[in-house]
Amino acid sequence: MAHDRTTDADDTDVNGDRDAAADAQGDAGGKAEPDPGARQDAEPQADPQADPHVPQTPRPPGSRPRPRLRRLRRHALAAVLLLLTPVLASQIALGVNYLGDPADGTRTRNKDAIWLGHAWVDGRKDDADVKALAGRLRDTGMRDLYVHAGPLEHDGTLPATAYARAAWFITAVHREAPGVRVQAWLGDRLASESPNGMRLERAATRAAVVRSTREILAVGFEGAHFDLEPLHSGDRNYLALLDTLHEVTRARGAQLSVAAHQIDPVPGFHSFWGTTTGHPKWWSQRFFGQVARRVDQIAVMSYDTMQPLESTYGGYVAQQTSLALEVTPSSTDLLMGLPFYRENRFGHWAHAETVAAAVRGVRLGLSRTDADRENFGVAAYVDFTATQTDWASYEKGWVR
Repeated sequence: MAHDRTTDADDTDVNGDRDAAADAQGDAGGKAEPDPGARQDAEPQADPQADPHVPQTPRPPGSRPRPRLRRLRRHALAAVLLLLTPVLASQIALGVNYLGDPADGTRTRNKDAIWLGHAWVDGRKDDADVKALAGRLRDTGMRDLYVHAGPLEHDGTLPATAYARAAWFITAVHREAPGVRVQAWLGDRLASESPNGMRLERAATRAAVVRSTREILAVGFEGAHFDLEPLHSGDRNYLALLDTLHEVTRARGAQLSVAAHQIDPVPGFHSFWGTTTGHPKWWSQRFFGQVARRVDQIAVMSYDTMQPLESTYGGYVAQQTSLALEVTPSSTDLLMGLPFYRENRFGHWAHAETVAAAVRGVRLGLSRTDADRENFGVAAYVDFTATQTDWASYEKGWVR
């Protein structure tokens, strides 16, 4: 989730190895263009028509125009405008995308989810905590809990000590919140942009991930939820892993779900971004659809969007919702992420990425693309940073 932010209280990072024009108009108007052939490093010359007996006063240094400097400034201004024009255009478009009213009925389908921290399965939580959690979920649309049971080791294995209290937690949830499913959230950093991390190109690693999934399902988890990052668009090894995992979960009557990267806001944007930054970030819409067809649930990490305003963030979420709906099979649950956390850094601004803006964006995208879609919901990230404001915005905007 680029979830390097997610530290569960005093816990370790929930995903293991996870990591985060000036105005140049100047003197362009009104001044005469200097002689391009004039020397810029020579002493000022006397006026040949002036009285030779009257001493000439030299011009102060820097008073004569410098053609190369002025050309440089003009080129810089043109470059800035070239860069800013599409950015400004995109921001205006996203703001416009946030306008309008959501359609009636675009509310919860009772297929929502929330990511939970590791404290629920390592011994730090007790029965009173589960009872409080059940009360918090009551009268909402939350059906799935993605509880952090990893992280996976880079070789794909998962030590049982990582989820020592999982059986207790699953039993307690079923007692206090009947009908709510508990899925094991398994994540790791991929070695796609650094030498360290999980390597999906290794068949042995993929086989180990499959074994680890069988093990956590044997404990009683009702699904396996994978968050492997950074996952580049078009990764065939990931698709092969999902094919095998789905055979395992289907045989156990369990869910297979994944946390998904955002979709190219314009076609091919992940390639451009990857070339310029080394981190593609987005998936192509085609690859998103390929993933969605291989799972039971797909949750879009629709946060950390670099948007500066609530209106542009909400418009961006509306766009992402539409793009995802267009390629997700109706049989797959599509969930759009809600930011139940606050940070201020490049990529995420707390004043812009609010739950209220996300919910409104989700409803707008749903209204415009597939208002009657049943297998649809939202997913809140994450329980241990959620505030009353987050919950109230979710309930007011989406549940009621």
